[in-house]
Amino acid sequence: MSSTTSADVITATRGSKMATAMDWLPWSLLLLSLTCETSAFYVPGVAPINFHQNDPVEIKAVKLTSSRTQLPYEYYSLPFCQPSKITYKAENLGEVLRGDRIVNTPFQVLMNSEKKCEVLCSQSNKPVTLTVEQSRLVAERITEDYYVHLIADNLPVATRLELYSNRDSDDKKKEKDVQFEHGYRLGFTDVNKIYLHNHLSFILYYHREDMEEDQEHTYRVVRFEVIPQSIRLEDLKADEKSSCTLPEGTNSSPQEIDPTKENQLYFTYSVHWEESDIKWASRWDTYLTMSDVQIHWFSIINSVVVVFFLSGILSMIIIRTLRKDIANYNKEDDITATLYPGVVFGICFVLNCFIWGKHSSGAVPFPTMVALLCMWFGISLPLVYLGYYFGFRKQPYDNPVRTNQIPRQIPEQRWYMNRFVGILMAGILPFGAMFIELFFIFSAIWENQFYYLFGFLFLVFIILVVSCSQISIVMVYFQLCAEDYRWWWRNFLVSGGSAFYVLVYAIFYFVNKLDIVEFIPSLLYFGYTALMVLSFWLLTGTIGFYAAYMFVRKIYAAVKID
Repeated sequence: MSSTTSADVITATRGSKMATAMDWLPWSLLLLSLTCETSAFYVPGVAPINFHQNDPVEIKAVKLTSSRTQLPYEYYSLPFCQPSKITYKAENLGEVLRGDRIVNTPFQVLMNSEKKCEVLCSQSNKPVTLTVEQSRLVAERITEDYYVHLIADNLPVATRLELYSNRDSDDKKKEKDVQFEHGYRLGFTDVNKIYLHNHLSFILYYHREDMEEDQEHTYRVVRFEVIPQSIRLEDLKADEKSSCTLPEGTNSSPQEIDPTKENQLYFTYSVHWEESDIKWASRWDTYLTMSDVQIHWFSIINSVVVVFFLSGILSMIIIRTLRKDIANYNKEDDITATLYPGVVFGICFVLNCFIWGKHSSGAVPFPTMVALLCMWFGISLPLVYLGYYFGFRKQPYDNPVRTNQIPRQIPEQRWYMNRFVGILMAGILPFGAMFIELFFIFSAIWENQFYYLFGFLFLVFIILVVSCSQISIVMVYFQLCAEDYRWWWRNFLVSGGSAFYVLVYAIFYFVNKLDIVEFIPSLLYFGYTALMVLSFWLLTGTIGFYAAYMFVRKIYAAVKID
């Protein structure tokens, strides 16, 4: 492709342009060669991998997560079976901040090759012995509802959940609603006893690619499922070749983990392949299927009705105030630009210290922290001051009317003009337009669920911008009618009123949806929630202020002054 591009450039240019193109050609070829030799970060739907029969399909581990603790841990923080050489994948910044530590595992999976039962990390048919300390750690992670996350061909493992949609009907008419759970449970508890899922039944689906008659068929992985099982040591029969025999039926008992003593067990797995009609480009659809899409449409329709209602009120206000003289406004005060990034970095650094103390993989490594600081001081801050310099050199805004030198006395205001009351009034409608989508966002962040409805999210964002702008104009109109010309910072504060409801909803979500009882996970939740609320307040406050500013300039420009 590079030679064709170079020929096109040479053909399309003449004279000095040809020399310039030839000068750049070696650098282009060098860049292309470096790109070809570098493994790019996986983006779903971009880089399919073709497998032949019996080609190895590598199973990698990502991390351990729990919605109760919100503290991710790397896979080998627990005494799982390890390969002869542990190799960690070089994560990007997003993976590091998310707590991912992608590492290889000893699972041996071959394309379209079945395995009935195989033992991991077994030497001479001997089971694995967990020490008292290891048993206590495994039992603690199970009681904390930790999930294990694996990937095959960059496709995350999922546990199939089959639910009956019509429970009251006859058994013959019951329909199964298939959903998928991200990862698989480390274990379970029953009657104050703790059990570990020590056998994994992998079910991988492949799509056979269409090939010519004289070519060998290739396969692509399109789904990765797992059925975790707990099988006690006595019910698993292993031989010298690391093969094992699973118990038949429901005669076996689960593998108990006693945290007060050593425990012996086998780690085993099986592999089953199935052909699928699903093409590679659509393989994520199964994971992202949601049965409650209608609720998003109902929420958007409801929000659109609210926006039209506000538009009607706003139109009446504009028509009635085009020729009305309202109070003047003050001169804008500028704020130094490091305040918000400094608050964000300070909170994240304090929270990161607590995560370090828990030895969680969610802790940002010190070199990454230094890299973030370098990006802030080396890129963000210089650009801010550069914009600050050129901004002050530009011609300031011209007020459409003359401003009096002596401030006018402001009359006594009504109770509903109080700032806190204004925040409550201005924030309820924008929050009502987005709280349905906010529930799914919180579930994706704090409960490790998939979120993919970015089309709905974009529509809700547009509705949020419009509703914030409209309610801001309405509130400014009421304030100016009350002869209070100090609307600048008040409008910024009131326009971000929906952030207060986001904070209240976050507290409600913490109490009713999450099962977090420990101090550090609670601190992480409210620390990151505070950052979200602060960012949301700055966003909505800025949107509302600029909408009100344009509105005030418009109506003042329409006033005739002698």
